[in-house]
Amino acid sequence: MIKTFCGVAAAAAFMTVAAAAPALAYDGTKCKEPGVCWEPKPGYPAKAEIKGSKYDPKHDPKEVAKQGDSIKAMEQRNKQRADNYAKTGKFEYDVSKIKTN
Repeated sequence: MIKTFCGVAAAAAFMTVAAAAPALAYDGTKCKEPGVCWEPKPGYPAKAEIKGSKYDPKHDPKEVAKQGDSIKAMEQRNKQRADNYAKTGKFEYDVSKIKTN
């Protein structure tokens, strides 16, 4: 009898929490369209005012270019590996071990 009562009480508590959960969700009052509800915190500048402010990330062009350079080098190594595999039928990961003719 006590086990049944505890089970019913637990189920009732779960159903109450499950029914109240949608009320805790974001109400979307300032959404531009459904699913686009991002809005800046108070005090965050408009998009045109970010440059030069404390929110400006000030990316160094040389640092940004490093990623592009590393991707080009990776693609070159992958091309060497693929060409070597097509020629020999054996995959060699270490590019320094691939004989270049």
